[in-house]
Amino acid sequence: MNAMRRFSTPLIAAIFIAASAWWTCAAAQNNTQSEVVRTDQVQAKLLAHAPQGVPVGQTPDAAAGQPVWVGLQITHAPEWHTYWKNAGDSGMPTELQWTLPPGVMAGDIAWPLPKKIPIGHLANYGYEGTVLLPVPLIITPEYKPGVLADALDVKLKATWLVCRKECIPQDGEFALKIPLRSSTALNGAAFDAALKSQPADVAGAHQVALKDDGKRLAVRVAGLPVDVRGQPLELFPESPGVVVTAATPAKPGEPVGARSWSQHWDGDVWTADVPVSPERADSPEKMTLVLVAGERGWRAEAPVAGAWPALALPAGVSPALEAALKANANAGANAPPPAAPTAVPATTFVWALLGALIGGLVLNLMPCVFPVLAIKVLGFTQHADDRRAHRTSGLAYTAGVVLSFLALGALMLALRAAGQQLGWGFQLQSPAVVAALTVLFTVIGLNLAGVFEFGSFLPSRLATLEARNPVANSFLTGMLAVAVASPCTAPFMGASLGLAVGLPALQALLIFAAIGLGMALPYLAASWWPAVARLLPKPGAWMDTFKKFMAFPMFGTAVWLLWVLGQQTGIDGAGALLALLVVLALVLWALGLTGRTRIVLASFSIAAGALLASAFGPNVIKMAEAATPVAETPGARWQPWSAERVQTALGAGQPVFVDFTAAWCVTCQYNKKTTLASADVLAALDAAKVQTLRADWTRRDAAITAELTRLGRSGVPVYVLQAPGQAPIVLSEILSVADVLGALKQLPGAR
Repeated sequence: MNAMRRFSTPLIAAIFIAASAWWTCAAAQNNTQSEVVRTDQVQAKLLAHAPQGVPVGQTPDAAAGQPVWVGLQITHAPEWHTYWKNAGDSGMPTELQWTLPPGVMAGDIAWPLPKKIPIGHLANYGYEGTVLLPVPLIITPEYKPGVLADALDVKLKATWLVCRKECIPQDGEFALKIPLRSSTALNGAAFDAALKSQPADVAGAHQVALKDDGKRLAVRVAGLPVDVRGQPLELFPESPGVVVTAATPAKPGEPVGARSWSQHWDGDVWTADVPVSPERADSPEKMTLVLVAGERGWRAEAPVAGAWPALALPAGVSPALEAALKANANAGANAPPPAAPTAVPATTFVWALLGALIGGLVLNLMPCVFPVLAIKVLGFTQHADDRRAHRTSGLAYTAGVVLSFLALGALMLALRAAGQQLGWGFQLQSPAVVAALTVLFTVIGLNLAGVFEFGSFLPSRLATLEARNPVANSFLTGMLAVAVASPCTAPFMGASLGLAVGLPALQALLIFAAIGLGMALPYLAASWWPAVARLLPKPGAWMDTFKKFMAFPMFGTAVWLLWVLGQQTGIDGAGALLALLVVLALVLWALGLTGRTRIVLASFSIAAGALLASAFGPNVIKMAEAATPVAETPGARWQPWSAERVQTALGAGQPVFVDFTAAWCVTCQYNKKTTLASADVLAALDAAKVQTLRADWTRRDAAITAELTRLGRSGVPVYVLQAPGQAPIVLSEILSVADVLGALKQLPGAR
């Protein structure tokens, strides 16, 4: 039984690790559809709002009272913009192509009020900052989901043009599930704001009249609210290519010209004199005009009086935009190939190997590794009187550690070579991997606590496997140790890992092998050094008590992983996994019973687990929408990191301190609660007027990964202090108050 127990725990671990590695690789290569698409210029997210659920089987009138909205939310990087339905002088409106089940139709985009964006002698109509483009879903009686269906599947292919001085066409594919019977209201505020920004329809005797041989338009709009009368308004025609978009208001007393316009109030009627574009592309019989005052807008549809002159030759895309699009289209084809990895001088490589070896040794002191080490201590104790078995165990454990590090390193290098922005610890950026490890440590903890024995339900062939192959237990334990140790970046490891990313494959893998050897070295030495073996306690009754005690560090690790999952999937994902863990514990306990009771309780618990997994399981691996960080509040000490924010601060002469962190990084959390919360450190940062930024790598973020690579690092924690005109100062992974204060003294003007 003991042999079976010792083998079964790491065996289950190996199964979880293999499944997690497959999931990570698959997810990294099949991420074309998601709720979020990120580029250097925008972040695009597909959002839903169905506060009363999805109206299934209702009449059109009843369904109208139960609205279902979807929308594309675009957050622009500073100085970048996308376009309104009338893009203006250049640009293209955002286009949405929906894939929906039969019986569900998408309405038109409810375009929020645009703003005028001057660019030289041109002007565009579009959006900066964050904008949501809401679209109503029409649920007809023909929509008939299956009996077991619990969600409405929505897919979107979106294309947009994002511009600054240059323009970049971009697209993204999105997928979303809207629960049929429960409320979807987390994005209610965003949809309310977007719908509030819709122009209100204005009825009245509106008119657009051609004058000056069709060179100008005389606009009259009646029926506007009383409180805006006398105020200047902005004019946005929905018809593209008709008026001079970049026309500026004429100065008081000056006549209007070919590129200027005027407005005034004639009692309760707003009037305007607007120039017609020389490159006019349309001759509308009616024009829809949007008038804006502050954050309020109104839509007026006016007939056009008079005859339009003959159209000029179609202008199509403006020459400037056409040139920009061609340049961007050719950029990929003409861009030089990425630089091939290059070998480093032998001395540098030897120092990197030494740093990797020492870093692997220090990994044994990381709190995330401690629970697994208890398993190894038990194994060594059981072999204390058998030197040959002790040595074999040490070699097998070392092989498991080294080969696992090589496998993770090779996977990371392969995915990076395929274009994925990944770094060390990337597997814990996947909710599926975090959930799998949480389940694994819970199962191990329940086994150590005596809730169940693997032998009660494992096949006899599997249970006797260790007897036929005794090294497998130690080998798999080494694999498990690497699974939880790899997210930690110990001192001396950071520079070595960062260097490994840019090395040829053979040298890079040697770095990873050195880390593994360093981690396994204490146990390899103990297995071959009799003096160390003699220090170990003799087997006895205490081992059973110690085994049960070690269940609690396992549960503690599971709690930590559950907290990490909550950072990725939100409270719904963490809560769903917690409920599944309770049912899993019930299943394992029931399988350990005997007789008829086992059959009844095990069947019931397995059925309950299957039902719960089908209903709430998807929440466990579904990334939650990133909420607006509290740190965005003006005046908060720690602001979210971005490359633009760093450059802005440096350009203003302000030093910058960046904390590259992640929820799954135990070292990061320790430093955050100690050194970075120290009153002395905070006072010194304030005295030096340092801008403090936090780069959260809990979720995969290509921009943060790229910045870590630029700094010569491949994992977190990383702490960087930079002053204007100076090279960045990279501090130690185990941060101390003295480290920070010493770095601050290197700033220009510091005493």
